[in-house]
Amino acid sequence: MSSKVALLNRITTYIVNRKGKQMRPMFVFLVAKMVSNDEVNERTYRGASVIELIHTATLVHDDVVDDSNRRRGFFSVNALWKNKIAVLIGDFLLSKGLLLSIDNNDFDLLKIISIAVREMSEGELLQIEKARKLDITEDIYYEIIRQKTATLIAACCSLGAASVKPESTHVETMRKFGELIGMAFQIKDDLFDYGDTKIGKPTGIDIKEQKMTLPLIYVLNQASKEDKKWLINSIKNHNKDTKRVKEVIAFVKNNGGLDYAVEKMKQFQSEALQILNTYPSSKYKDSLELMVNYVIDRKK
Repeated sequence: MSSKVALLNRITTYIVNRKGKQMRPMFVFLVAKMVSNDEVNERTYRGASVIELIHTATLVHDDVVDDSNRRRGFFSVNALWKNKIAVLIGDFLLSKGLLLSIDNNDFDLLKIISIAVREMSEGELLQIEKARKLDITEDIYYEIIRQKTATLIAACCSLGAASVKPESTHVETMRKFGELIGMAFQIKDDLFDYGDTKIGKPTGIDIKEQKMTLPLIYVLNQASKEDKKWLINSIKNHNKDTKRVKEVIAFVKNNGGLDYAVEKMKQFQSEALQILNTYPSSKYKDSLELMVNYVIDRKK
């Protein structure tokens, strides 16, 4: 990530020192080790680096798009250096990631990652388009989260397999595995908006931003005409009214929205574990199983 530009180095150092869980590179390594019986190579390391570079680039851009001042408990890049610089930093990280693959002829890995970046952009735009109308169905919701979140975790897993067993069936099997984990991961994220004993009060941020998530979609589809009208009106016109947002959260909880979302999340989890169970026992398989369960049980 180093560059001749001092400002760039200052910002990338800031980013590196505030790294998150690094869950995505972990998927790359664990999958590679599971499918190859512990034989990782330089391609695996490069693949994991590319994923982390590109993931970080998308986060820097996301904070600009969402006008967010915090990231992982610290100030975001745009909060400290303003939007223009943040967008350019994101572009720099993205090109660094792509060049790392090109310089080493890892074109198969580059294709996996490039498809993920395209799908992530499409997913975000689809969500914005649908938020305006609030006419979202459960199927469209799954399509949004598949593109927005699941596609990158799917890329990590297929990339891990491709780095050690290029053009094998493992590449597609592991992509599917990662996609299922990603779906469960995003539903879990959506549930946090409705509060959790561990993190305290419900946030209602998704409602304030008119984001249609699974608990709300389910309740809207089950509600009577009057309740539906009240819910849509609340989300469209009263989403800044804290009291009204709390009432919406309570309504969703009392009408089975959270239970339904938890059930769907567990379905994705169990499908992911079924795929994992087709592989022979190893400590890497056990670790991946822990990762799948962590996605469901995490507290933040």
